[in-house]
Amino acid sequence: MKIYTKTGDAGTTSLIGGERVAKYDLRVEAYGTVDELTAFMALLADALAEDERTEVFVEELARIESQLMTVAALFAVGKGGEDKVAPIAEERITDLEMAIDRMQAEIPAITKFTIPGGHRTVALCHVCRTVCRRAERAGLRAAAETSADIYGSALRYLNRLSDYLYTLGRAVTERLKIEERLWIP
Repeated sequence: MKIYTKTGDAGTTSLIGGERVAKYDLRVEAYGTVDELTAFMALLADALAEDERTEVFVEELARIESQLMTVAALFAVGKGGEDKVAPIAEERITDLEMAIDRMQAEIPAITKFTIPGGHRTVALCHVCRTVCRRAERAGLRAAAETSADIYGSALRYLNRLSDYLYTLGRAVTERLKIEERLWIP
């Protein structure tokens, strides 16, 4: 199978179900942003794997990347494809919540916002978090434009994932014994 089809040369692409849309369609923007997030998540997982204190998170990120493929597929559903992609199972959202709770148990409570950084891996957590929020906003725009019910589980997953990534940044800061930078106006 050839990697190039030439069908997108005129600026259109196919959604799941066969509907052709412009490559700047809000759904394409949403699943493209999730694709970008998945790539950054892989970079984060590689960085976490480099240190024995943080490698415990790598397997969890692999599962999240797999779920992000489903999120992208949900955003890629067009007319005729509504039954071709199953929604994100509620258990996967619960998995994120449980992981957040586990990480929160090992980090000190704070009353101020954190400032990203202090270590490359911590900064990558926050890059992933901000791209995740952008993906969520793109998905919300696509949902509003298309009035599609199919995006609900994907949007909930992205919302919880951004919370997970924020907490992961704090947990990595704690595990690496880096001074957490708090915003003090």
